[in-house]
Amino acid sequence: MRRRLPDFDRYDYYHRAVQSSDMDCEFVEKAYRESRGRMPSFLREDFCGTFANCCAWVKRGRNRRALGIDLDPEPIEYGESHYRTKLKAEQAERIELINGSVLTVQVPQVDVVVALNFSYYLFKSRMMLKRYFKKARAGLKKDGVFIVDCFGGPDCQRENVEITKFKSFKYYWDQRGFDPITNEAKFEIHFKRKGEKKRENVFSYDWRMWTIPEIKEVMLESGFEKVHVYWEGTTRSGEGDGNFVRKVQGEQDCDAWVAYLVAEA
Repeated sequence: MRRRLPDFDRYDYYHRAVQSSDMDCEFVEKAYRESRGRMPSFLREDFCGTFANCCAWVKRGRNRRALGIDLDPEPIEYGESHYRTKLKAEQAERIELINGSVLTVQVPQVDVVVALNFSYYLFKSRMMLKRYFKKARAGLKKDGVFIVDCFGGPDCQRENVEITKFKSFKYYWDQRGFDPITNEAKFEIHFKRKGEKKRENVFSYDWRMWTIPEIKEVMLESGFEKVHVYWEGTTRSGEGDGNFVRKVQGEQDCDAWVAYLVAEA
């Protein structure tokens, strides 16, 4: 008799396919240390979703605190029941969550603000992007750091589907086109578990594809003193190796790339 698969948990599959919270935390520590010469303690995760990064952050030291902000209550509730409950009591107490807009909430100043997984791409105008970056700048301590990731390349200017195979499922990153006038693109995430049909449009995104020069310029206009670009290295086969280092010039003829921008307050 065929064994019945457990109920499909879209947040769990997203976390397994997309997120690497420990690696994200390691990069935050590296970038902050290279900018400030010491380790940060207080992290703010904007567009935090299930706040997995907040949970990973507080586990890295007794002095670590985290603040997560998200407008959607559903992923926050999921994180409360699936992630916070797995923490030690004293770790869970060091996480504060706010169900609200990153543009309007009043929060304490922190060492690091992060907006990862390209979440801020939902701001499609320069005016809105600058408004958000100014809010992030105001939320930082005097020597704070703001970190975002971004992606691009020729492959991101056409319809395409990237398929990643895992042991028990496939993950599909599906780009549904690109408008060269607005730099807007739509994306869908699909999953297919072994023995099941593909689950279409589990997550959907409607973004503006911001470029590195645009992001840097808006960061500087928003009051940041310096902006560093961390570019990913490549393996011999031409794939990203997961190691990001400061660069002033990117790799040429790169069909698809991912980078971090680190802005110093």
